[in-house]
Amino acid sequence: MGFLNNKTKNAAAQAVNARSAEIEFLNSPSTRHVNDNAANVFSAFVFIIVFALVAVIGYLIAGAMNIWVLCIGFALATIAIFTVHIASQWERDVILRLGAFNRMAGPGPYFTIPFIEHVALKADLRTMLTGFSAEEILTSDLVPVNVDAAIFWMIWDAEKACMEVENYYDAVSMASQTALRDAIGRNSLSDVTVHRDKLDQELRDKIEEKTSPWGISIISVEIRDIVIPKELQNAMAAAAKAEREKDARIVLAEVEKDVAAMLHDATEIYRDDEIAFKLRQMHLVNQSLRESGGSLVVPSSYAEGFVEKAAGATPPTQQ
Repeated sequence: MGFLNNKTKNAAAQAVNARSAEIEFLNSPSTRHVNDNAANVFSAFVFIIVFALVAVIGYLIAGAMNIWVLCIGFALATIAIFTVHIASQWERDVILRLGAFNRMAGPGPYFTIPFIEHVALKADLRTMLTGFSAEEILTSDLVPVNVDAAIFWMIWDAEKACMEVENYYDAVSMASQTALRDAIGRNSLSDVTVHRDKLDQELRDKIEEKTSPWGISIISVEIRDIVIPKELQNAMAAAAKAEREKDARIVLAEVEKDVAAMLHDATEIYRDDEIAFKLRQMHLVNQSLRESGGSLVVPSSYAEGFVEKAAGATPPTQQ
């Protein structure tokens, strides 16, 4: 028994780890700071160009390559990489001067005052994707569920994203998880599983309320998966099956009622018209023979009702 419990726990843990790995795979790269590779490559290029130019000019002036030329070249190249920067098309760089906000820079090359101004943050203005989940959340009718969701968002004010929150990427993820738990706790299981679009909109509005002061806009929130306990799934399936059977029996009873009413009306017609009744009998016999492909011997008295009046009728007078 203990072995089975451990096996069940291990399977549940593996499932949770698999969902976490999938969510991490979906996530966009985290916040981009000044250690961006393109910026580093550009800085290295500037350093090499400035150092080479100073070395060539120093050699031409001094007539020889000495330690002073190399030192001056190294110092000027170092100052150059703190002066000349580059930002990608989708980036906006937040520039601080002596610790206070000064301006936004980018895209393209821009200049800063060495040791006085520095790049505080490189904000990515593209649409970002963050996956988040919540384990064992209780709905309003006390049903534990596991929910996976994804949020699409973007920065519309890089200054606020830098100044108002320490790490906007982690802040969006945490705000999303908190809003998800709150929304699930206020809805029943049927509302969560059936009205996903309503829940998506509720989450979007709730997260937008938190992230708007950070200069972040929420584009959409999508519930990806809702997992309920296995035993509850079986109970819900049985309840749904019983409900469908109930509806089918109600429809069948209504049909039988309509058929009975039509048979009652037909009975009134056949009571008043014996010929119509016999024609109906012959039609049923013919239909059964056509469907079965057999033959039927009918006594001659079966058709007597059709000739009674004809036998008693007076033949037409010949002239």
